[in-house]
Amino acid sequence: MVDLNTGIPWETVTLTSLGTNRHIFQDILTEARELAFKQQVGKTVMYTAVGSEWRLFGFPRRRRPLSSVVLDGGISEKIIQDVKDFIGNPKWYTDRGIPYRRGYLLYGPPGCGKSSFITALAGQLEYSICLMSLSDRSLTDDRLNYLLSVAPQQSIILLEDVDAAFVSRDLAKENPTVYQGMGRLTFSGLLNALDGVASTEARLVFMTTNHLDRLDPALIRPGRVDCKQFIGYCSHWQLCQMFQRFYPEQPAALAEQFADRALAVSDSISAAQVQGHFLLFKLEPLRAIENIQEISQ
Repeated sequence: MVDLNTGIPWETVTLTSLGTNRHIFQDILTEARELAFKQQVGKTVMYTAVGSEWRLFGFPRRRRPLSSVVLDGGISEKIIQDVKDFIGNPKWYTDRGIPYRRGYLLYGPPGCGKSSFITALAGQLEYSICLMSLSDRSLTDDRLNYLLSVAPQQSIILLEDVDAAFVSRDLAKENPTVYQGMGRLTFSGLLNALDGVASTEARLVFMTTNHLDRLDPALIRPGRVDCKQFIGYCSHWQLCQMFQRFYPEQPAALAEQFADRALAVSDSISAAQVQGHFLLFKLEPLRAIENIQEISQ
């Protein structure tokens, strides 16, 4: 059946027995619950907004180790430490009258590891991820506020490509036909949901964008975005680390050679390009170096 107000599918299962002993139903439901939890052990659960509730998005995914996402030196450690400090100190916020919520913005070119890092971070924290698209045409101010208030506990709310939904008001004035909200969600509604009077606490929000300059300053001011981090193209150090991760038996000198040659080809190489290049030469590190010119194609 379908809820005519929200369009959300739902169903009711009725169990009937002959006799007065209903404990078997409790046993069945308890076993079903335990089996469901077992499917999530060691995995990252993804949710997506459907109507006015959060629903499982696909099957739980195997947790991605943080070591598999190589960001430039110190970036991962900085964000992880900040998140852990936030999670572990709710009383610090309460004592000082500061709303207990934290917002992060990861920005930079596509394919450089923003979403991958958030997925790995959720696995490290044993958190789930709530995916939300701000350009959803059915999203309204009230629905966004409600969804944020009922998000599952111990979850990261992920707003990807926020520039696709709202941009700087200056850009919108210059070309109103190009830059406009796609749905019924208003910009003021988004701001109020993030840190207005009715906004919820104990919340961890991550936003990503490829175009920081398109975002309105009001959206990324402190209180809505507490930590902004640029994640750019691969540095020499990153290239060396990625080479050694893919080919752990190879000497460090070979990783240095790969990084030198890669940067000689282009100084704008994304982590996704490097990974794709290594997949072409899974067991052939020397050929990966020899054919390095193919990495930018």
